[in-house]
Amino acid sequence: MLLSFIILGLIAGAVVPVQTSVNTRLSQYTQSAFYASAISFLVGTLSLVLLTLVTQPRYFTSHAFASYTIDYTWFVGGLMGVIFLTANLFLFPKIGASLTVVTTITGQLLMGCLIDTFGWFHVTPQPFTFIKGVGLLLLIVGIALMNIQRRQAFMKQPTQNIVPWLVLGLIFGFAPPIQAAINSALGQSVGSPIFAALVSFTVGAVTLFVITAITHRRFNILRVHPEYGSLRWWHFLGGILGLLYVVTNIILTAQIGVTYTLITVMLGQIVISLIIDHFGLLGITPRKISQQRIMGLIIILLAICLIQFVH
Repeated sequence: MLLSFIILGLIAGAVVPVQTSVNTRLSQYTQSAFYASAISFLVGTLSLVLLTLVTQPRYFTSHAFASYTIDYTWFVGGLMGVIFLTANLFLFPKIGASLTVVTTITGQLLMGCLIDTFGWFHVTPQPFTFIKGVGLLLLIVGIALMNIQRRQAFMKQPTQNIVPWLVLGLIFGFAPPIQAAINSALGQSVGSPIFAALVSFTVGAVTLFVITAITHRRFNILRVHPEYGSLRWWHFLGGILGLLYVVTNIILTAQIGVTYTLITVMLGQIVISLIIDHFGLLGITPRKISQQRIMGLIIILLAICLIQFVH
């Protein structure tokens, strides 16, 4: 059973780089990352509405709405997703992609451990062991090896300028595990991970459209881009990939906890990212796998073995 959950987590992680690529291309036509993300959330919301109507129509009945207990779990999960997305938009130009990945993932692992250890947000508590701690440290080292390519680039920036952004990256990394735990709690409360994902996506979509209206005051989409050509139907598939990721996280968090869910999903992201980079898939410039990145992947696999299988 554990193996099936791990495979499911790997698949969920694998869709993330593809979703990012699709949303990035869409942002070329919207000329706004916020607006592209809002459209992605809207597509995910509409897809989940259709899926719920087909598989679980009872959730839209008056009797069901009368039985719902509206609390923080209905709003915070979606807001956490928006916060993390917005944070990345600010962090990338300040500290670069590599340090953004390392700091936010470190924050995710730290918060995931706290949630699991203390049973926050209705998560079943899991003991924090010495072996688990060693595994998490190795995981951070492996991720750093795979993402930090140029130490010189880090050293060029004044310490007093970069440190606050690193701290913010760590804090913003708290958002995804909180989102996963709260969405899982909502899923168990309403009895459906699909409906819980729908609630989360709806909150995220509304929030992002409000942010877009405030920051850009427009909702225009180019039909033809001077470099990328005509707008294609697949440019709108990011929301569907996103719903697969969110629903899977809700299911896995309830079954194996926040930390293990994060680890398996991260591994899926890392593996598919290496493949995309190496072969230049999805229209990106090929980037051959270096010995440093291979070493980082080996350390990550060792860390996961320590965390998952050593008791």
